[in-house]
Amino acid sequence: MPSEDAAPQLDVDQILADPGVRIVVCCGAGGVGKTTTAAALALRAAERHGRRTVVLTIDPARRLAQSLGLTELDNTPRQVKGIDVEASGGELHAMMLDMKRTFDDVVLQHTDRAKAEEIFANPFYQAMSSTFAGTQEYMAMEKLGQLHARGEWDLIVVDTPPSRSALDFLDAPARLSRFLDGRMLRLLLAPARTGGRSMFSLVTASFGMFSKVVQKVLGAQLLTDLSGFVAALDSMFGGFRQRAEQTYRILQARETAFLLVAAPEPDAVREAAYFAGRLREEKMPLAGLVLNRVHRSAVPALDAADSLAAAERLAGLGGHEGTVDVLRAHAALAQQAVRERQVAARFTEAFPAVPAVSVTAQPADVHDVDGLRTIGAAISRP
Repeated sequence: MPSEDAAPQLDVDQILADPGVRIVVCCGAGGVGKTTTAAALALRAAERHGRRTVVLTIDPARRLAQSLGLTELDNTPRQVKGIDVEASGGELHAMMLDMKRTFDDVVLQHTDRAKAEEIFANPFYQAMSSTFAGTQEYMAMEKLGQLHARGEWDLIVVDTPPSRSALDFLDAPARLSRFLDGRMLRLLLAPARTGGRSMFSLVTASFGMFSKVVQKVLGAQLLTDLSGFVAALDSMFGGFRQRAEQTYRILQARETAFLLVAAPEPDAVREAAYFAGRLREEKMPLAGLVLNRVHRSAVPALDAADSLAAAERLAGLGGHEGTVDVLRAHAALAQQAVRERQVAARFTEAFPAVPAVSVTAQPADVHDVDGLRTIGAAISRP
């Protein structure tokens, strides 16, 4: 089993200070500390390296706003006050993705106000822009593309959406863009383009028995809503896929650095390894692994077996209850540390060249800027 330090050491400060790196994407399974890591890195980039930084979170729990001392976050970057940037000259801004508003902005950007209002009023659009599978991931890509295009940020730090699979951030935008730009929708759109009959009439006339099946499964009202939605978005077809592909190319560029975030747990490390393989296949720049919530012994020379043996001897003598409890607690911690190293080694063995850094488990959750500074310093240790 390789040691915890078998992987090359990840130098996060070098990444944050590099003017050629404009985007840092924190990705991994849910519940491993991505939001805290993203916020800590953004804060450190502003305070220590003097970069004008914005952190984009997709975390619905709003932990980022609380830790940065903001009452709320929304779809517009808000400057974080009260941080130590006097010497560095940096700035920190934060925002939380509002996927419906982002979708609305895309519509407004590519059509006139009257057509946009027609789209906004469509029930199918209202449902898709709020709850459609993949919309959040697609709009995260859209927002990243918008922030990048504005050119006013030295560094954009992205906290990817919480999901069952971290791969959704890469896959869902393509799936959604294919749906919006797909052949079936173009077929349904054809009558509106030619000034002909409605989509529902087209289906009824052209598809015969198939139309009855579609109507039975989806319902006539949904078909009508979809018809209106497709017709209203006529001028925007092709744009969705084009924008997704453009942002995808940005993610492949050298100005982007992907940081995998994991905890020393089997599922999280397995997800990180799967994601690392996918990034390699897609030729995306993987900068390293941040392993959060790692447990370490303050007395590593005393292993679990020796600690338990000493505890048993003292327990037999009597009168040393406090010391016995401490030794047993130390043994439990040492055993946990060994298990965590074994789990982490699965990633190191699969990707020995990927730099990594471990962050010791904190005694309490991070709720403020000081806590973020502590995490940032731990991640960026030399």
